[in-house]
Amino acid sequence: MSGTDSTVQRAGVGSVQFPAFGTTAVVSVAQPAMLGAARAVVQELVDQFDQACSRFRKDSELSALNRSRGSVCPAGPLLLDALGAALRAAQLTDGDVDPTVGQALIALGYDRDFEAVHERVAPAPVAFAAVPGWRAVELDRGAGTIRLKPGVTLDLGATAKALAADRAAAAAAAAVGCGVLVGFGGDLGLGGAAPAQGWRVYVTDDHRAGAQAPGQWIMLHGGGLATSSTVVRRWRAGEDTHHHLLDPSTGLPARGVWRTASVAAASCVDANTASTAAIVRGERAPAWLTSLRLPSRLVSSEGTALHLAGWPEDGDALPCAAAVPHPVSAAEPSAGAPR
Repeated sequence: MSGTDSTVQRAGVGSVQFPAFGTTAVVSVAQPAMLGAARAVVQELVDQFDQACSRFRKDSELSALNRSRGSVCPAGPLLLDALGAALRAAQLTDGDVDPTVGQALIALGYDRDFEAVHERVAPAPVAFAAVPGWRAVELDRGAGTIRLKPGVTLDLGATAKALAADRAAAAAAAAVGCGVLVGFGGDLGLGGAAPAQGWRVYVTDDHRAGAQAPGQWIMLHGGGLATSSTVVRRWRAGEDTHHHLLDPSTGLPARGVWRTASVAAASCVDANTASTAAIVRGERAPAWLTSLRLPSRLVSSEGTALHLAGWPEDGDALPCAAAVPHPVSAAEPSAGAPR
């Protein structure tokens, strides 16, 4: 997802930040005394996901799978679940969110941890690679195996981080017995009972700017929130600047009308699937999100916000476009999975 973030703020809530997945992790708890224990649970989940799903660690399960050259590979439960979530996202979005974009990202210069990509002295040479498509992946849950067709390289960044947010929030809430919010970049998962007034979250393009950047405060009570944006995770390759949200039909960064998409859904994985697909779908995104009754905030390349399907209208620092009519009220916080 996403490479963006949201700022969490509420009196009486304990919160801590630390690096994870090449971005910033945020752990907030409804009972401040439980913060240390919750952070420990989240850190353990981060380590497990990194070992299973990182494209940049040579010793990860995913890296071994990407080197398999068409062989059937045994996989642990976490990689099976993460890839299952990625393939579900691809199926629900007709391939607009596709885990087989790995080689296309590498060809464009995103071939290492983003901090190392960003710190390159010279721009990466430009190249292009086709996206094989998610049907080039064979996942057998019963056998616990995965097979990639030769030449396929997976990148699970669009959904694995969101799945980690969902699971970390649920695990931490179960461990400490209170409401927990976990954020990794733009992916927020909620576990347990939220504070009485909800989690107050600031939605903007880039977490590094914090609440000083134009954005909007909203309240979350459950489910998940994801923000996908083209204005962060950008790098030079050849004469061009690229971002990490690729259109699988071209293997190139999406050139749609939206620079940022934020979506609330029943889970962070569903929210991330929809926000990523919205960037790729461009002009088709508002009608699609509205038909799914997914509260959404889309920001155009010119900086105008569009609120859909019950996303709160008040308090947006950006000028707002007229909303598309929708069948849900502003009080309805979540809806079903994207499709």
